[in-house]
Amino acid sequence: MVEKSDVRVVRCGGSKINLRPPIISTDSRFVLCASGDSVKVYSTRTEEWLHSLQGHTNQVTGIALNPANHLQVYSCSADGTVKLWDFIDGILIKTFIIGYRLFAIYVSEKHDGIVFLHIALDTDSKNECFQLVAVHLPKSAEQEVEAKELSAVSSRISPNPSCTAFGREGQYIAFARHLQLNVYFFRKQKTYSFSLKATDKKGAKNAFTCIACHPADDCIATGHEDGKIRLWRNFIHTKEYTYSTQHWHHNAVNTLCFTPEGTNLLSGGIESVLVQWQYGAGNRKEFLPRLGGSILHVSTSSDGQLFCTSHSDNKITVIESSFKVCGVIQGLVKGDAVFTDLMIDPRSKALVLNGKPGHLQFYSLLRDKHLYNLDIVQQEYIYEAGLDQFEVVKAAFDIKGYWLATVEERGQKSSDLEFVLKLWAYDERTQSFVLNTTITAAHTDRIISMCFSSSEETTMLVTTAEDGQFKAWCQGADADTQQDQSFWSCDFVGSYHNLTPTNCSFSADSSLLAVSFQEVITIWSPDTWELLTTLCQPPGVVRWDMLFYHSGSVLFNVKSLSFTVEWSTSVEVSKLQPDPLSENVAAFSYQSKHTDLFVFKPNEPRPLFTHKNVCSEKIHRAVFVPREELLNNCDESSQWLNRSQLYFLTQNMDLLTFSTATEEDRMLSSSKRLVIDDSIAVTPFYLLLGKHRQQQQKLNTPSHPAADKPQQPQGSVTITELLHTPAHVLPAASVLCSMFVSSLLISNTGMLCTQEMNSEKEEDQQELRAQGSVDEVTPKLSKAQERELKRVRKTDFSWMAGLIDSKP
Repeated sequence: MVEKSDVRVVRCGGSKINLRPPIISTDSRFVLCASGDSVKVYSTRTEEWLHSLQGHTNQVTGIALNPANHLQVYSCSADGTVKLWDFIDGILIKTFIIGYRLFAIYVSEKHDGIVFLHIALDTDSKNECFQLVAVHLPKSAEQEVEAKELSAVSSRISPNPSCTAFGREGQYIAFARHLQLNVYFFRKQKTYSFSLKATDKKGAKNAFTCIACHPADDCIATGHEDGKIRLWRNFIHTKEYTYSTQHWHHNAVNTLCFTPEGTNLLSGGIESVLVQWQYGAGNRKEFLPRLGGSILHVSTSSDGQLFCTSHSDNKITVIESSFKVCGVIQGLVKGDAVFTDLMIDPRSKALVLNGKPGHLQFYSLLRDKHLYNLDIVQQEYIYEAGLDQFEVVKAAFDIKGYWLATVEERGQKSSDLEFVLKLWAYDERTQSFVLNTTITAAHTDRIISMCFSSSEETTMLVTTAEDGQFKAWCQGADADTQQDQSFWSCDFVGSYHNLTPTNCSFSADSSLLAVSFQEVITIWSPDTWELLTTLCQPPGVVRWDMLFYHSGSVLFNVKSLSFTVEWSTSVEVSKLQPDPLSENVAAFSYQSKHTDLFVFKPNEPRPLFTHKNVCSEKIHRAVFVPREELLNNCDESSQWLNRSQLYFLTQNMDLLTFSTATEEDRMLSSSKRLVIDDSIAVTPFYLLLGKHRQQQQKLNTPSHPAADKPQQPQGSVTITELLHTPAHVLPAASVLCSMFVSSLLISNTGMLCTQEMNSEKEEDQQELRAQGSVDEVTPKLSKAQERELKRVRKTDFSWMAGLIDSKP
C-alpha cells in the first residue's frame, strides 16, 4: 500500500459564485465574486474568467472594494482573516488576523482604516448569535498582522448579511432582524428601533428580508416576506417616523439596491424579474423579466452604468443601465440536487450532469467554464415554491458519444409519478443532440438505473425499474413511417423471482450483462438472453460497478471466469468509481467526519494508493476523465493517474481533483516557455509573435548559414519593465512615449555594412564571369588595384561612343 506522497487534492472549480453580491470595479471593466476559498475576477466585456485571488483556507464570505484605493479589494473568510488584494495583478498585499469566523464585511468612506465585520459568537444555545463589530486595521510593514482592536456595534443581528446596510455615506448603519428595524448613528452613538406586527388584518407577513439605504437622503428601503417594499423616513425620531409601501413581488423580496445617484431602486425575488422603481415617483417602475433563476443579489457600479444580479442557478448577469443584458457569467449549476451521475461527453470531454431545472449542463473542466445547456424537458419552468415540475434524474452516453439517454420525472414526492425515457442522437450539422425517440411507458414504475453496451459495433440500452423488470432497447427501422431513420424499441424484458433490480452493467466487450436484484447478482448473455449464473451474498442492497460491488460495509471482487468471490474487505464505501481506461477502482469511504480515498486493483485486495482526509464531506459523485496526454515518469504513488484524472464533487458544489508534482511541473514549464529567434530583436512585442515567426522560419529555411546573420540588438530592460508594470503606478504616457518608441527601433548600421559586403561579392562574381570560366587561373590584385578597377568600371564612357558615331 502506497501513501499519498506527491499527490494532493486541488480545487479546480465548480464553486458557488452567488453566495454574496458581486462587486463591479470602478472602471466597470471587472466583476469580482466570492467563489469557494478564493475570489474570482471576470471581465465584463468578454465574460471570461481572468484569474483568482487565492490565499484563504476556508469559504470566502464577503468582498468589498477599498474606499481608499479603487484598485484594491478586501475579502473576509470563515478562516478568521481579512485579506487586502490588488485584484488587477492578483497580488496579496496584507493579511489581518481577526480570530473569529467571519460571515460578511462592510466598508465606508467615512471610516478610514476601519472595516465592519459580521461575526458569530459562541453560545451554549443551538441558535448561533451574530454580532456586528468594527475592526481597526493596524498599519504595519509586515504582511501578516493581528487586528486586536474590536468594538461591538450591535449584537443579535440577522444572520442574513442583506439585512445590514450603511446610509448617508457612512453616517449611520441600519440593520433589521425578524420584525425589528434598528438604526445606529455613529456621531450620537445611539440606536433607534422600529417594530412591525407579525401579520396585519390581510394576513401579510411583515418579517424583514433585506435592506438598502439611500446614498443622499435619509431614506431606508426594506423588503419583506410578503413581497412588499417599505420606504422609511424621519427615523431620527422614534415616535415621528413614517413609511410608504410599494408592492409588486408576489413572494419574498430577496434583495434591494439603490443606484449611486439615488434616482432608482432595484429589487429582485423568486420571480426572476429585475424591477426598477423610480425614487420619489410613486409606483412608476420598469421590468427586466426572464433572467433565469430567482434573483438573490443586486449590485451596481460606482458610475451607475452597469448592474449585476446573482441568481439561484449559480449565475451572474451583467446588465446595462438601459435595462439590456450585456453578459452572463455561468457557474456550475447545482439545482435542488445532483440527480444524475457525473458523466464525461466522449466528444467534447466536458463534464455533464443535471443543472438548471429540466436541462443537462455541459461544463469545461479545463477552462472551469459553463459551455451550454441541453433542454431535455422542453417546457417552460415556473420558479415558484411548491410546484411539481419535471426534473432530469438519469442520463447516460454510449461509448462513442453518438447517443444520449435521459429520464425525466415529475411527482417524486407524490403517488402520481410521471416519467419519460428519451433517446437523443448527435447531429453533426448542429453540433448538438437532437431528440430521436420518446418512450412514455418504458416501465410501470420508476426507472432506477440504465447503461449502454460498451461495444462499438452494436449499441444497446438496458434499463432497470422498481416494477421488478429490466429491459433491453435496440435500434430498428419504424415500419409505420418507412423512413431510413432508425428509432429505438424494446428487444427483451427480464426479471428474477419478482425481486427489484437495482443496478446493471456490461462487461468490457459487451459479451456479458450483470443485473443486481437486491442481494443477488445475475449474469446474462446479451446474444441469447440466457441466464448464465447468479451470485448471492448476505442480505443488503448491493451497489456495484463492473466486477466490484459493495453491500453494507463489505467490498467484494468477483472473479469473472469462475463467477466466484475472489476477495472481500470491510470498509464503509460511499462511492465506488472504476477507471474506464485501466483496472483501477477508486473507493471513497466516509468515517469520523471525513472522507478517505482507496484505489484498488481487481487482482489484489491491498490498495494501490490511499489518501486520508480528502475532504470533510461525504462524496456521492465522482468520475475518471481520460487524459489527452499520458503522464510519464510518475512516482509509484501516482501511477494510477497516468491514464485518467479523478474528479469528485462535494455537497457544496466544489469540484476537486487529484494532482501530481509531475503534472504541476509540466504546466509550470509550459507556461514559462518562450521561443527566441536570433534573427529578430528581442523586444516585448517580439515575445508575443516569436512563436509565429519561428514557424515561418521552418517553412522558409535560409540558404546562407546562421553565422552570416547580423546580430540584432536586444530589447531594452527598461521597456520590458514598462510593459510588465501595472499602469496605475507608471508616470504619464507623454513622459514615456519618446523613450518607448526609440527602444523599438532597430539600428541600421549593421544592415548597411551587410549590404555593402553583399554588393562587393556580386561584383566579384560578375568579374569572373566576364573573364571566362571561374576555373581559369587569374592573377591576384592588391586591394588598391581592386578599388581602382571598381572606380574605372563605374565611370561613364558613353560620351566616347557618341564621338565615334559622329565621325564622317
